[in-house]
Amino acid sequence: MSQQTAFETFKGLPAIDPAELVGLWKGRGIATGHPLDGVLENLGWYGKRFAPDMRADALLFKSGERRLTAINPSLIPLGLALRFHRFGRTRAARNLFSYLRGRLRAQGPVATLRLLPLEGVSSAAMVYDHKPITDHFRRTDADTVMGMMVIEGDDRRFFFELERVKADR
Repeated sequence: MSQQTAFETFKGLPAIDPAELVGLWKGRGIATGHPLDGVLENLGWYGKRFAPDMRADALLFKSGERRLTAINPSLIPLGLALRFHRFGRTRAARNLFSYLRGRLRAQGPVATLRLLPLEGVSSAAMVYDHKPITDHFRRTDADTVMGMMVIEGDDRRFFFELERVKADR
């Protein structure tokens, strides 16, 4: 799917209230030619977790079979990640990240959910605390949302899908 098609699809979806996102969500990228396509999955990305106080674990990664680790995105150099995205899809990157995951662990929630307007529609969005990133969300169905990551100063958008996890971990 192209970036434009993904954006048009996203814009056509209904809004979602931030409170409806509370819980654990499993994520997967939507391939649109963005440099980060496939990178998060290669590194073991699980998804996101939203708390009732509207705070969020923005990046949850698998740590073994049943454990999730919240990563602090402020410790990841975004410019390098975008520049060396091809490396991010390699086995070497996956191995390196498994060693670094503990050092990148968040000490608590790293983002806030709020209602933000986009293209004339106010919907849930997650604003990162120490990164110029906002993830906008629209409802696909009762248990699925489409997300669009916007990095300030970058016209490219990273699209992903989140599916609600029924049994919270």
